[in-house]
Amino acid sequence: MTINEFIEALKKLNITPTDRQLEQLEIYYKLLIEYNKVMNLTGITEKKQVYLKHFYDSITLARVIDLTQQQTLCDIGTGAGFPGLVIKILYPHLKITLVDSLNKRIEFLKKVIETLNLKNIEAIHARAEEFAHQNYEKYDVVTSRAVASLNILLEYNIPILKTNKYFIAYKGNISREISESQKSLEILHCKIEKIEEFKLPNEESNRTIIKIKKEKPTNKKFPRKYSEIKKNPL
Repeated sequence: MTINEFIEALKKLNITPTDRQLEQLEIYYKLLIEYNKVMNLTGITEKKQVYLKHFYDSITLARVIDLTQQQTLCDIGTGAGFPGLVIKILYPHLKITLVDSLNKRIEFLKKVIETLNLKNIEAIHARAEEFAHQNYEKYDVVTSRAVASLNILLEYNIPILKTNKYFIAYKGNISREISESQKSLEILHCKIEKIEEFKLPNEESNRTIIKIKKEKPTNKKFPRKYSEIKKNPL
């Protein structure tokens, strides 16, 4: 995906990037490649592929939710900042928290945030279940991009979401995961409001964005310890 193709693809999502935002993404790309030489941030390094599979893919949640109407967002398992940091660049009004369990990635994200002079964004080194118990019902939107199966993601992410707000899961082809998540959806008082299936431009690989609404407050016993979640998922 060339820069021009990226701009045109964003316009189809009703996003018109400014010159400054495009400049910030370019700097982000260069830092990603530089730091990737000394730590494992991504296996995708070719520029057109980064713009397609990381930058554009990160912003496809705009298919299911209008972020201009939201104020706070938390990206759990953010890795090298996808999707949370890309969302921050293109929706600068959002107050964003990036969470990852690997401190090296968090240090990289802090460097990007500092270099781009981004405000109202923080990168936190924490396990998802530990972070959740300290941040109950805090966010308007929570995102996770292909970091675990859906029933496990629900237990990590729903507790930090405000009631009547949304968890957005980025997935590939996940019909089986959805069927296996019915019990966890019920226990955590949430429902799937929309499933958006599409193909990435150019290469035509399958993508799915799942929009899940939290309907009631979460029982404070969730999320359980990692060992319990892994041994006995909801």
